[in-house]
Amino acid sequence: MKEFQLILEAYKIYEKTNIKSALATVVKVDGSAYRRPGARMLVSENGDLTGAISGGCLEGDALRKAQSVIFQNQSMLVTYDTTDEDDQKFGIGLGCNGIIQILMEPIDYQNKSNPILLLEKAFEERLDSTLISIFSIKNSRSAQIGTIGLRKGEELFGDFNQLDDSIKTRVLSDLNHSVDQIDSAVHIYKAFDDLHVFFEVIKPPIRICLFGAGNDTIPLCKMASFLGWEVVLIDGRKQYATKERFEHASAIVVGPADEVVSQLEFDQNTVALLMTHNFEYEVKVLEQLLPFSLPYIGILGPKKKSLKLFERLENQGVNVNQEHIYGPVGLNIGAEGAEEIALSILAEIKTVLMQKEPYSLRDKKGSIHD
Repeated sequence: MKEFQLILEAYKIYEKTNIKSALATVVKVDGSAYRRPGARMLVSENGDLTGAISGGCLEGDALRKAQSVIFQNQSMLVTYDTTDEDDQKFGIGLGCNGIIQILMEPIDYQNKSNPILLLEKAFEERLDSTLISIFSIKNSRSAQIGTIGLRKGEELFGDFNQLDDSIKTRVLSDLNHSVDQIDSAVHIYKAFDDLHVFFEVIKPPIRICLFGAGNDTIPLCKMASFLGWEVVLIDGRKQYATKERFEHASAIVVGPADEVVSQLEFDQNTVALLMTHNFEYEVKVLEQLLPFSLPYIGILGPKKKSLKLFERLENQGVNVNQEHIYGPVGLNIGAEGAEEIALSILAEIKTVLMQKEPYSLRDKKGSIHD
């Protein structure tokens, strides 16, 4: 998300100053690669790069090809085969072991359905979206159809009419069936000359409802913002919950515990952190959060504090489902101090939302992204 925010900022500058640009997108990977499908890089005609499609080894060659796309005003598909042990002959020295397909598209600022604006549309509201990009490996030397549309909720955006009716029918049918899919996927249409369609699932950024405006939550708010996550800061003390102290918060809510939760919005990409150091405040907040079935609620402090919270609520007749409550909050990384604790908390949130088991990648069997 953060990467796209930077790309969008650069796009607006280029549009305003009439600097031509092209978007490079990883659309398919076979084997291992540093970045996965959906990684993007915006290239200006002057050679400026925003975003990344690799760990830095592809960018130089991709820059030259993207500038060719800009000047020819024609999309293209570029293949990098890093399975070749002699990949140094390309001057890139990837050190990976995969085949990477990069779709490069010139950006037309007059086209309100260009790839950048379709992505911006995807992030405008907190709804899952699916972006559709079409390319042909078999005919990689020909102009590519490229990124044509977006499904957001029940709405379609983009120009699907540029497709032949038979292809359009098939793409829209598969798009309808992909509404609930979790991961992005590439479909290959053998009947249409091996045409590839990248259905990219785009989810809203993670939103943290951060209860607590003490000094220890300032690093967490800053780090979450750096990741491109949204932070809504909540506290009962207006002298602490200020924009001056929490400049990276997307919103600040001040009020008593029995009023603030009703002012918040929740979805499956929203989590909550109880870090107020105020037991009575957090009892009331936790009681109101439970009915929303959030995927993650973190409680700062020792385990006995969390157990005491649960006991208080259960004595009041409140059923506490502890499955998605994490107290003590954070991964066990030996964290000391506010900054390291913030790191352990954010890592745990990402782990839970991605449904992953944390361990060293050194011990993983198979490729990193399996």
